[in-house]
Amino acid sequence: MDYFYFQGIGQDSHRFLSDNSPNDALSRPLILGGTIIPSAPPMDANSDGDVLFHALTNAISGVTGVNILGDIADQLCLEQGVTDSRVYLDRALQDLDDIELIHVSFSIECLRPKLAPHIPAIKTSVASALKIAPSAVGVTATTGEGLTGCGRGEGIAVLCTLSVRRPN
Repeated sequence: MDYFYFQGIGQDSHRFLSDNSPNDALSRPLILGGTIIPSAPPMDANSDGDVLFHALTNAISGVTGVNILGDIADQLCLEQGVTDSRVYLDRALQDLDDIELIHVSFSIECLRPKLAPHIPAIKTSVASALKIAPSAVGVTATTGEGLTGCGRGEGIAVLCTLSVRRPN
């Protein structure tokens, strides 16, 4: 079969909650790619703040042309109380039709937490969400040498590229 190959790119970033935030907000976990990262501050967000799933959702939106983060996610989150970013990702996946996901790659910028021990679990979680092999998921992390707020420990930024194919 003959295929047309193309890519999507997505980005997202969030600040960590400040120490002055309400205790119930500070008790939320940090979630990256559907994986709870223990002993780390949560993101300042209306949703669970999963910046990795948000960047992935944006990359899928780049492929399909249907923006999920914005009006659709706001309706789910603010009107229906859905804060699980996996739901936003699942909604984006519905628009793929005959587009097949081949590979996804993430570059995460943050000073904290240290992510290396969590990368295998993140890869497994993302692969499960996308129904692809963990070997088709790449995850790297950097401090960015402290040149940005995320590199100075103020939050987390994620870039995502998504390789896909569609039958010609």
